[in-house]
Amino acid sequence: MSRRLSVRPCSSFRGTIRPPSDKSLTHRAYMFAALARQGISIVKHPLTGEDCESTLGCLEALGASIQRISETEVRIGAVNDWVGHPVTLDCGNSGTTMRLLCGILAGRDGVEATLVGDASLAKRPMGRVAEPLRRMGAEIEGETAPIRIRGSRLEAIDYQSPVASAQVKSAILLAGLRASGQTTVTEPFPSRDHTERMLTALGVQIDCVGNSASVQGGQEWDAFEFDVPGDISSAAFWMVAALAHEGSEVVFEGLGVNPSRTGILDLLGAMFGNESPIDITGETEELGEPVCRLKIQSPGRLPAFTIQGDLVPRLIDEIPVLAVLATQCDGTTVIRDAQELRVKETDRIAVVTQYLSAMGADIEAMPDGMVVRGPTQLQGAEVDSAGDHRIGMAFAIAGSLAHGETVIENAHAIDTSYPGFARHFEQLSGIVLEGQG
Repeated sequence: MSRRLSVRPCSSFRGTIRPPSDKSLTHRAYMFAALARQGISIVKHPLTGEDCESTLGCLEALGASIQRISETEVRIGAVNDWVGHPVTLDCGNSGTTMRLLCGILAGRDGVEATLVGDASLAKRPMGRVAEPLRRMGAEIEGETAPIRIRGSRLEAIDYQSPVASAQVKSAILLAGLRASGQTTVTEPFPSRDHTERMLTALGVQIDCVGNSASVQGGQEWDAFEFDVPGDISSAAFWMVAALAHEGSEVVFEGLGVNPSRTGILDLLGAMFGNESPIDITGETEELGEPVCRLKIQSPGRLPAFTIQGDLVPRLIDEIPVLAVLATQCDGTTVIRDAQELRVKETDRIAVVTQYLSAMGADIEAMPDGMVVRGPTQLQGAEVDSAGDHRIGMAFAIAGSLAHGETVIENAHAIDTSYPGFARHFEQLSGIVLEGQG
């Protein structure tokens, strides 16, 4: 995608798409394939964005065999011989790649790796993963990238995590599979459970009680086949577009609806009650992950809403575009308990507040969220994604609602998770996103 993107207002969004495949699931499918006891795993419809490509590159550098059969199929051979010399692993912009690899490599005797990333990733906190892994006996240097790891023998721990983070939880559980004894992670709120679901489907025993997940060391699994479901966090941009534009109807095929990710559906249920604009059919399952066909239509009204507490981890990535929706809602929307947004690819609270204000929104930043008063007619403005893919897409949707032209700088960041965003925008709205540079 171009570095600079011009967005014009749209009248409605209509059509049927398969949203890009789930990034979290693609990362895990690649990693779990490399960690299999034996065999070649087949991953269908993987996300081809930059983050997942970083994971593939790191796994290949560690000894996994990678075969790209087509744009919709990758085959990954289990690592039989882990790399025996010091290696540098480039995680790009992907926090998931870096944090989960920390958990994987911590218990790999003989592996020495330095994990690096781009300027944005180098600012993100890795101590939240390194600290519990050190408690398990891991040799890890660094609180931010570069992170240096020397694989060693690990001992199980019972860890009380101060944050609800699927990346932290997954890193510890993956390390726990190489540790002596039972490792338990307890979170303040339940976070995404993709790791638990996928490993359970592969035959690993993971005990989940309340906000805790436990795994016994020494468990393994064989190669597998997995068709990656569509990403509900990516679908959320079109959900908001459909809700905010009268006469809209968007259908999503093959959409992942993992309960730990469907906070946006629960939020819409609370907003609209029995008048829900959502219809779900054709439910199936893929390696423990529920999949469906979902239709969303524009409603007759847009009431203000509140996001807080245990709902936050289940829609954390959707909050930027939900803040855009809030500008079109009647009343005061409150988003709190979302301080995690400050340590994403950028400080999403600060950036969303800055640029929605520039577009005329009545929005106020709080330490852990935002307050938005609506409805407001947005005005076109020049905004900067700050290198954050979700910020870029959220303001593309804001631009579709605004009077005049909205220009998004550093729009190429969108390719991190949604390489086909501009194509789907045109398909659903009839409006071409014009790019420069």
